[in-house]
Amino acid sequence: MPDEALRNTLRIQRAIHDLTQAELAERAGVTRKSVNAIEAGRMVPSVLLAMKLARVLGVAVETLFILDATGADRI
Repeated sequence: MPDEALRNTLRIQRAIHDLTQAELAERAGVTRKSVNAIEAGRMVPSVLLAMKLARVLGVAVETLFILDATGADRI
């Protein structure tokens, strides 16, 4: 079974909504550093935070976060 990683489209969705990291962070009730760490893949958000970010951006959680296979069979 290949390893799986969590990818995110947070930066893309933020750009679509013309929000800075600071603006998104304020609306979601977190720090800008947290938003930055999530976008960079250094932090996996809690379920609650993922849902807050999705709500702020008006998208489904599955639009923001994708479980991605990272095994040798990955194209």
